[in-house]
Amino acid sequence: MTLYEFSPEPAGDVPPPVRMYEMLYSSLVSQLIIAVADLGVADAIGDEVRHVDDIAERTGAHAGALYRGLRALASVGVFTEVEPRSFALTPLAATLRSDVPGSMRDLARYVGLPMRQNSFGALGHSLRTGKPAFNHLHGMDWWTYFSQHPELASLFNSAMSSMSVMVNSSTLDAYDLSDVRRLVDVGGGHGRLVGSLLQRYPEMTAVVHDLPRVVPDAEAVLAGLGVSDRAECVGGNFLESVPEGGDTYVLSWTIHDWDDDDAVRILRNIRRAMGDSGQLIIIDEVPPEGDTPHFGKFEDIVMLTLLTGHVRTEAEYVDLFERSGFRHKETRPTRAPTSVIVAVPM
Repeated sequence: MTLYEFSPEPAGDVPPPVRMYEMLYSSLVSQLIIAVADLGVADAIGDEVRHVDDIAERTGAHAGALYRGLRALASVGVFTEVEPRSFALTPLAATLRSDVPGSMRDLARYVGLPMRQNSFGALGHSLRTGKPAFNHLHGMDWWTYFSQHPELASLFNSAMSSMSVMVNSSTLDAYDLSDVRRLVDVGGGHGRLVGSLLQRYPEMTAVVHDLPRVVPDAEAVLAGLGVSDRAECVGGNFLESVPEGGDTYVLSWTIHDWDDDDAVRILRNIRRAMGDSGQLIIIDEVPPEGDTPHFGKFEDIVMLTLLTGHVRTEAEYVDLFERSGFRHKETRPTRAPTSVIVAVPM
């Protein structure tokens, strides 16, 4: 498989009005990525260099319009125009293929959901009120909406699985879990994290805990990874209880969805299930103070707009732990935008 590299020239000194102009229009990059992901353009190109007419025929697109879109994306390293009107995949574009490990196509399609996009168009409501624009537009909260639209919930879970592949690799390299005997992944979704852990640690057993409707998908994923003999999938609601018997409990990219009161409920449920020994591992963004750039500062705006949670600093985690019967042990950065936050019972 040949992927074409892209090395953009440094921007140099850009006057503030020009930089602001670029920032105001930067959302078009996201919209174009969403559109070509929905069309399946990366799948259509595959390992070849293909003329735009061929790509358009394979995806049901308008050749002239598709060329303009691919030309724009090629200018930022997503696709490359190898010959006039002929394109190939770059490493960025390859993540949009459906047939690669950690494919981000479903994530792109999820980001482009109209009900999600509309909420960001109403972000001003959240800034004025501190309440989710999603609820304001749809008359219900995020989780209720998804319970009424199972097809969207399925796409959401697939998108989160895409994110978990990226996060899992970095987490596994950052924190040694060789002493863990029974791990409980609370809100474990499709079980990708548990699958990766069981493949790495052959002595470990694990539980994936999530809503009952998610359990069949998790069972299928774990069976496909060949680890189902050491894994159990348990349906339930972590706001009410979590499975007992683990020496390590994990919350991966989950706790930021919930406000402090609900987060404390979840952590107290884990504390009760854990007993007086063991450890809690949270995998999530931990943004630094001040002006330092960090993905979590924008993920926090997603939480502001769609949900009631927020992305927490280390100090906020320390406070959350103290309210829940835990003591903060350490925060360890990873190669992903996430950190590993470890707590133990008080």
